[in-house]
Amino acid sequence: MKDNVLDLLIYLFENYLHAEDEPRPDRATLKHELDKAGFAEPDIERALEWLDGLSGEQLGQVAQATARAVRVFNSQENLRLDTDVRGYLMYLENVAILSMAQREVVIDRLMALEADEIDIEQVKWVVLMVLFSQPGQESAYAQMEDLVFEEHSDALH
Repeated sequence: MKDNVLDLLIYLFENYLHAEDEPRPDRATLKHELDKAGFAEPDIERALEWLDGLSGEQLGQVAQATARAVRVFNSQENLRLDTDVRGYLMYLENVAILSMAQREVVIDRLMALEADEIDIEQVKWVVLMVLFSQPGQESAYAQMEDLVFEEHSDALH
């Protein structure tokens, strides 16, 4: 999954998933709308599979497993998540935007992007999507949203 799939996920998030005034569309509707928008079928499938990985099913299991654990990144994670990215994830955890369990979901979703390199901007969007997908995370989501869009507004000045 390359940058075009992340772009597709951001497009989906901004246009369909984040819309508060409408119910979330089902998978078939999303596929149809993304096809109409000009995205390639394989990218659409990979993006929808990626979204399926946001389900909260694994969060409870991860929360129990990480309750008293120290996080050690494996060799694949070290290759794809550079020092800045790993530091940024620790920062988000330290300022209570992410819990340990949410951090693990974020790492899982970052690795599922299959990008050769993952940067802080990609991390911000994935964290935003993970927090949005979980009920009761409105405060953390709002904080993260400020971090994502703060940089974009500074660039306009």
